[in-house]
Amino acid sequence: MREVNEMQKIEAIVRPERFEFVKKALEENKIYGLTVTDVQGRGDQKGIVLQYRGGEIIVDLIPKCKVEVVVKDKDLQMILDLIISAARTGKIGDGRIFVSPVSKSIRVRTGEIEE
Repeated sequence: MREVNEMQKIEAIVRPERFEFVKKALEENKIYGLTVTDVQGRGDQKGIVLQYRGGEIIVDLIPKCKVEVVVKDKDLQMILDLIISAARTGKIGDGRIFVSPVSKSIRVRTGEIEE
């Protein structure tokens, strides 16, 4: 059984055009600490086919945005709901969210440890 003070890392892979909506939703709920990375990937759709100069081009890896946030257990579901609501378009390729336990966090400036 997990303790109440445990932390979780959320890794949300979202459409780049939905990132600002996700960021705004987090900020409105006083969640400011996050890491953002531009990534490429594919899911079940296995890429997309584009028409270019009369021919087809298969784009195997789609540009995405990865948003990482570390949160307390008690806030996890609320933050997941915020991200899902802000990132969802209802179309294939909306993304995926992964949640992992975090055993320790150390603030580099002060050496403060949070377990």
